[in-house]
Amino acid sequence: MSLSFEIEAVTRQDVGKGASRRLRKANKFPAIIYGAGKPAQSLVLDQDIMLRRLEQESFYSHILTVKVDGKPQKAVLKAVQRHPFKAQITHIDLLRTSAKQKLRMHVPLHFLGEDVAPGVKEGGLLSHTLIEAEIECLPADLPEFLDVDVSELELNGLVHLSEIKLPEGVTIPALAQEGHDQVVASIHLQKLVVEEDELAEGEEGEVGEVGEVGEVGEVGEAGSDESAE
Repeated sequence: MSLSFEIEAVTRQDVGKGASRRLRKANKFPAIIYGAGKPAQSLVLDQDIMLRRLEQESFYSHILTVKVDGKPQKAVLKAVQRHPFKAQITHIDLLRTSAKQKLRMHVPLHFLGEDVAPGVKEGGLLSHTLIEAEIECLPADLPEFLDVDVSELELNGLVHLSEIKLPEGVTIPALAQEGHDQVVASIHLQKLVVEEDELAEGEEGEVGEVGEVGEVGEVGEAGSDESAE
């Protein structure tokens, strides 16, 4: 892992709604760091800095250095809560790591070779069933992402979790359970979808044709009027 991320944090002293409002006004938000056999700590983080961090895909699957009141701790990002419609973070969970303790993380999948896949060249469309996978490993072995090679995938072909080449020391826990070898990607021909409005237009056209034939009925109605007179 060539990248490194540092987070500056301070211990949160105040709690409650009033304290949370003051944090928001100061462009800050609450967080918590826990795990590794140590007590949980409530933190305060900077909104703008963390928003920029979260724009980077690798931030989600890296060992982070969290400096709490200047003292560094190693951790990973476990959960992010965001405001429903504002560009704001409302809370973050950080899990401390231990060099000798394995951790489970979701890492992104990078698909390679789509442009040369035989199935795509035959007119098929590559579908990504999964965009990330849960892995288990020691912190030192945590990969930034996993590569999924689809360069040889034929039309109607599938790639499963078990076919992903894993770095040394990395496993996929789901594969230890029978029937959990999920499909990661597939190539299929695109299906022609007929829109509902097109079908409606077709039905209206058929009715129009019947209407033209029905001119005889209109004459009949006129004849009825004459006979009534």
